[in-house]
Amino acid sequence: MHRLRRVVLTLALTLTAGAALAQGTLRIGLNEDPDALDPARGGTFVGRIVFAAVCDKLIDTDAKNDFVPQLATAWSWSPDNLVLTLTLRDGVHFQDGAPMDAAAVAANLQRYRTAPESLRKSELKPVSSVEVVDPHTVRLHLSQPYAPLVAVLADRAGMMISPAALSGDVTKTLPCAGPFKLTERVAQDRIVVDRFPGYWNAPAIHLDRIIYEPQPDTTIRLVNLQAGQLDMVERLGPSDAGTVRKNPKLKLVGQTALAYYSISINLANKGPLTNPLVREALEDSIDRAALSQVVTDGQFIPSNQFEAPGSRYWDPDHPVPPRDIAKAKALLQQAGVLHPEFSLLVGNSSVEQQAGEVLQAMAKEAGFIVKLQTAEANAQVASARAGQYDATVVIWSGRPDPDGNVAIWLQCDGFLNWGKYCNPAFDALLAKARGVTDMAQRQAAYRQVVDLYLHDRPHIVLYHARWLWALSDKVSGFVPTPDGLIRPQGMALAP
Repeated sequence: MHRLRRVVLTLALTLTAGAALAQGTLRIGLNEDPDALDPARGGTFVGRIVFAAVCDKLIDTDAKNDFVPQLATAWSWSPDNLVLTLTLRDGVHFQDGAPMDAAAVAANLQRYRTAPESLRKSELKPVSSVEVVDPHTVRLHLSQPYAPLVAVLADRAGMMISPAALSGDVTKTLPCAGPFKLTERVAQDRIVVDRFPGYWNAPAIHLDRIIYEPQPDTTIRLVNLQAGQLDMVERLGPSDAGTVRKNPKLKLVGQTALAYYSISINLANKGPLTNPLVREALEDSIDRAALSQVVTDGQFIPSNQFEAPGSRYWDPDHPVPPRDIAKAKALLQQAGVLHPEFSLLVGNSSVEQQAGEVLQAMAKEAGFIVKLQTAEANAQVASARAGQYDATVVIWSGRPDPDGNVAIWLQCDGFLNWGKYCNPAFDALLAKARGVTDMAQRQAAYRQVVDLYLHDRPHIVLYHARWLWALSDKVSGFVPTPDGLIRPQGMALAP
């Protein structure tokens, strides 16, 4: 009898301890598994979600899409816009105990600018040198004015890693200066991060652990949320929004996004899409409003530009074109290719697969023969990087500066220029736009950029997204932002 009581007591204590741990463990369902957890090499949106908990940046953005201090408390331009001076926060340490000072910033920026594995080189190309003025002051010297630099430092190139880790594989420990430290990663299964007690803004952290679980099927993510196996899901399937609203134990949070979906076209292969008339016909075959209605219940915003309709840098002289099947057929006849055939690569999430099916059906009416290919997110990116695709539907999470929404895809050395579009005139227009900080002048310059890429069509933008998150009613403190990231500061989980 005493032994039975001891067993029951032990079981009760175990369950109690597990419940207590669960109170501090936030479980987030991701749309896919991130690629390399290294800010120098990463290129996926979900990677940035994980980075938001692990790697603080020099500069951040807020719910209004304004730049705000993070590891840097202030920044200023020289009168000629050739020097950006950063003042660093005092008393910050990396998760391995090393100080986050000016020397560490210089080491990180040097890696981003020069390391063979770095995808940040083009973003920091105008930075000619980094000067350590004192432990809390860094000056970035530029070869030419580069207004987007502040936005660049508010993204992966602004994420600081302990210099001691930079010579090895940083993905194993990723000792950054953020609120959570990377503990475990099991590919396609989970990423575990634990609270870093030495975080500079420790009072804002109310969670002990975050577990990220990649679950590409939106239905499965929602079922797991409803069952209590997850506490939060990102990129809820738009058709599931009504289900969440009806559940008193769940909350739906929405936010107009910087993100957009686009068709990247490979111009380096020998397929029919290398013909500009065929690309124009493909765009004419697409009804963006119908696509949004079918795939997203009309929640996404039909768009043909990298900037959202009505936003600061959107060009009203190029509204979203209507579908025109007759014109599409005439263009194909003019091109001498009545039934062009190509493969369309899409991600394996249910939303992206449905989008591919709708695009396939629309293009068929104009005469296109579209073969759908689906792939897990990292496999899709790997194929695109290798140039092994004709066309692929991609998502870009969006950036607060317009340069970050277009140069990555279309600049000759853009780090996501998988389709090998390279137009010196286009690069010259980008350089002109980067060289001015006056808002009206930048708007005029980017409208010239829009003129050119809409003419060449290396990408066909489909729509801008609306971020949708579903949360357990136990989760509080989540602040949605246009960039779609999940920032853990202020978030809490009730018992």
